[in-house]
Amino acid sequence: MYSAGLLTAATVLQKTDNRYSHPFGYGQELYFWTFIVAILIFAIGGGMSIYEGITHLINPSPLEDPMWNYIVLGIAILLEGYSWTVALKEFLPTKGKQNFWQAIKNSKDPTVITILFEDTAAISGLLVALIGIFLGHLFNNVYFDGIASIIIGIILAIVAVVLARESKGLLVGESADTQTIANIRSLSKTEPGVKEVIRVLTMQLAPKEVLLNLELQFSHNLTGEEIALTVENLEANIRQKHPEIKQIFIEAKSLTASRKYSQNSQ
Repeated sequence: MYSAGLLTAATVLQKTDNRYSHPFGYGQELYFWTFIVAILIFAIGGGMSIYEGITHLINPSPLEDPMWNYIVLGIAILLEGYSWTVALKEFLPTKGKQNFWQAIKNSKDPTVITILFEDTAAISGLLVALIGIFLGHLFNNVYFDGIASIIIGIILAIVAVVLARESKGLLVGESADTQTIANIRSLSKTEPGVKEVIRVLTMQLAPKEVLLNLELQFSHNLTGEEIALTVENLEANIRQKHPEIKQIFIEAKSLTASRKYSQNSQ
């Protein structure tokens, strides 16, 4: 009985310890695994393809009947094309009025982008392989296969670098989009008790989870209770307009601190 109680207590302590060691959750773990996927695509996919291409150029294999190659590549292109279409349909609603590249750079959810990029690289690679086989048999040249493999490796490497770059920004602590920050600043200024918005700090913790830190200067004639009520109203308004903001921290700054910050920012 005592041992069972000790185990229960240990489990509770472990959960409590995990909660305090990761107080904002594990949302950024998604960005970490996206970064790992990018590294694997670069190292295994791109690296091995380039290596195989160089090997085929040094020791080319004799040409064989390409029929089965065409069949397999054709089926693979159809399957990858279907997957790419699904990923594109998921991505387009999030794009809004932005162009394609801006939407990718501003996206906070790497899952759809990763699938879209992987499928794009896969289709491009399959088409390059198909063209390489066709040209090799058309000109009876064994080196086209190796060249196609190197081009596929370069495509995979480029996709991996783009994914790694986008994941890195989110992994190290990227801010929310500029429109959200501007809206928070506007909402703060509409509160009667807020005299000045000194600074708005945000960090993307997950695709739909944002941490917000507000530095505000309140009116001098407010009592402690009135400041607390103003903070409560402001938090409610921010959460209503931006439900993705899960953590809100509001700091009250003195007039001296506000002037000092304004001078430093000029």
